[in-house]
Amino acid sequence: MSTIVDTGAWYALADTSDRHHAEARRFYETYPGRSKLLTTDLVVAETFALLSALLGRHRALAFWAGLREARIPILPVTSADTESAWHIVQAFDDQAFSFVDCTTFALMERLGIHDAFAFDAHFLVYRLGPRRRHAINRLPM
Repeated sequence: MSTIVDTGAWYALADTSDRHHAEARRFYETYPGRSKLLTTDLVVAETFALLSALLGRHRALAFWAGLREARIPILPVTSADTESAWHIVQAFDDQAFSFVDCTTFALMERLGIHDAFAFDAHFLVYRLGPRRRHAINRLPM
């Protein structure tokens, strides 16, 4: 069982002033034994850019070093995921899903991942599987 980690969760862990920081920290420190945490290359890029812009390059580098130290797998978004992401954004044209959101959803579909460590409400809107019947289990609850 695997759990994908989204940008908002990584950011909340890094920024002690973030409104989700305490909740993110509790989850991060207690959950990994239950599931393997992983993320995508685009989430890492987005998080690194966000941390650099808001907290400084040293915090962004600390984030990247932390991923390496914890051996969090960074999964590449494939061209097939990008194509699937296009279909996702078309199917949910009433939502403001970002490119990273859509590629993450596509990767989750491809790999059969149903859990996400995220604070983004889009993870509550998007549905997985045939006929989009399965909700993503957004953690922490």
